[in-house]
Amino acid sequence: MIRLILVGILLLLSLAFFLQNQEQEVTLRYFFGLLEASTPVYKPIMAGFVVGLLVAAILLFPPWVRSRIELRRKTKALQEAEVDLERLRRSVENTSDRAPASPGPSQDVADD
Repeated sequence: MIRLILVGILLLLSLAFFLQNQEQEVTLRYFFGLLEASTPVYKPIMAGFVVGLLVAAILLFPPWVRSRIELRRKTKALQEAEVDLERLRRSVENTSDRAPASPGPSQDVADD
């Protein structure tokens, strides 16, 4: 929840920056000076921001998927262990119900 709030604040600050810098121009010089373009300053900054978000999402996606698969695997193993535990509890209860009560110590001791 805190991450969402921080991301929201960052997006609002970025939007405010982009809106305040609409009229300022910047000249972009592409590779080897073959092409130049004049554009508002917020466009290259916004493009860099979006590219950064995409790169972060691409880098974080495989570990997220891996952790979800591991969580699913461990949840399944836990459910199987719980089923085994319940089965063992029932078998112990059944064997204790079937076993006759063991006789106590013999009281055939002669009085002296």
